[in-house]
Amino acid sequence: MVAPAVAPTEAQRAFLDSDYEKAATLYQAQLQGRPDDPALTKEYSLVLLRQQKVHEADTLVHKALGQHPKSVDLLTALGEVQYRDGTPWPASATMKAAMAVDPCYAPLRLLGAKLYRLSSYYGVAAAEVKTAHKLDPHDPGIRREWLRTLPLKERIAEMESYLASGSGEDEETKKNLGLYLEFLKHQLTDPHRSCRMVSEVDSATVPFALIMHDATRIRAFGLEVKLNGHNSRLQLDTGASGLVVSRSVAERAGLKQFSKTEIAGIGSKGGRQGYTAYADDIRIGPLEFRDCEVDVIDQGNVVDMDGLIGADVFSHFLVTLDYPMRKLQLAPLPKRPDEVVAAKPALETAGNEGNEEAPAAETGEKKEPVSSGPRNRYIAPEMKDWTPIYRLGHNLLIPAALNGTAQKLFILDTGAFATTISPEVAREVTKVHNDSNMTVKGISGKVDKVFVADEITFRFSHISQQVQDVVSFSTDSLSKSMGMDVSGLIGITALGYLKIDIDYRDGLMNLTYDANRGYNR
Repeated sequence: MVAPAVAPTEAQRAFLDSDYEKAATLYQAQLQGRPDDPALTKEYSLVLLRQQKVHEADTLVHKALGQHPKSVDLLTALGEVQYRDGTPWPASATMKAAMAVDPCYAPLRLLGAKLYRLSSYYGVAAAEVKTAHKLDPHDPGIRREWLRTLPLKERIAEMESYLASGSGEDEETKKNLGLYLEFLKHQLTDPHRSCRMVSEVDSATVPFALIMHDATRIRAFGLEVKLNGHNSRLQLDTGASGLVVSRSVAERAGLKQFSKTEIAGIGSKGGRQGYTAYADDIRIGPLEFRDCEVDVIDQGNVVDMDGLIGADVFSHFLVTLDYPMRKLQLAPLPKRPDEVVAAKPALETAGNEGNEEAPAAETGEKKEPVSSGPRNRYIAPEMKDWTPIYRLGHNLLIPAALNGTAQKLFILDTGAFATTISPEVAREVTKVHNDSNMTVKGISGKVDKVFVADEITFRFSHISQQVQDVVSFSTDSLSKSMGMDVSGLIGITALGYLKIDIDYRDGLMNLTYDANRGYNR
């Protein structure tokens, strides 16, 4: 049964108008007269999450669950809190418990979509969004997910309507959605084909290009990339998405602005202005690609380099980052049992997750039957011992135990100069000290406050590393942008000792450490 449109209450209207303070005050007043009311508690918890008050939301929901342990409203709210708190493993169990109570509760189906997508079950996630929208097409969160499944013209119209109406989004999200809408409109009037490979190879070995601090010290590992025949050296970064180059590199390659964008990363200065462009030709080793999207940051360099190449651009390949041997290896992904012919690899520069593809629609582009539409994780027999990881956009997430305590969620980031941790999480397992002499800098400029944590042992997958004087800074802005708390970055000081096999399509990773193959910065 489809939920009818109902006029919002004053508190709901305040939330939809993004006035979170007013909404919180109104919900608090209502709960005084109706303490632990499941529906009110669930709605108030969503306000608290928008205010980044995760601990308060958790306390609120658990208190109400003590009185109403079988409430689908409260179980769904708890799952949302657990997801936002960076603990998707209990969130999945909570979601299944709520499903046993009421499988026709639309917000629960939306929660399920997020959790399934996080674990690379894109087919199930898409079905959950469809079901949620059938149950309640008026819910703003459901509507936002559903409109991304529409053909281009319809998506533009729905996005315009969504942004014009109250949706409860914060200002930063509204701005980003507005930039996305501008991109869609440009795509409609000036359509581009998807990036495609034109070289007749399906595997390659490409040596790392060394990006140096000075004549003797390696700063980072990158790749030599030709953009429209012009050389650039881009840092190979699992913490970045797509191709990001400086304005000077773009000008040399003749890249013209397609639509405006904003690019953000580590740092305290917020997003940087930039634009999206299309490269006619990209060459990486023996591989050649045509009509590929490139993001250009509107400044002379990208963290003192030509730019970044996210490892996710190779997500149509089986990716091996062999740091001890200083090389990138690309191979075909395992063919699924239902595939007659494996899909031809491409360079994934547009930021799609896995094979959860946006509709081709009015671009006139045809999809291969074997790869079209969202698919679920497939674990090939040869990968049965690989580590399942979470994937959120381009980010690869893995739980790590700290000094033998409960697990926290970290981003695997080969672009991070060191393994880092948030001060709040570090204080749970060791002592933390101010360090005014250390500078940490990313795309979003310098980090305002940097700390150092005493010795921490990180254990992730089957890898264990003891780190003394761990760099520590806030991950709040990163967590807010992802909609999920992350406790830090597993950086190159750990990953640089490993051979890392990544199956982006299926959210699988294999980490190999060989003590006889050293790592030298």
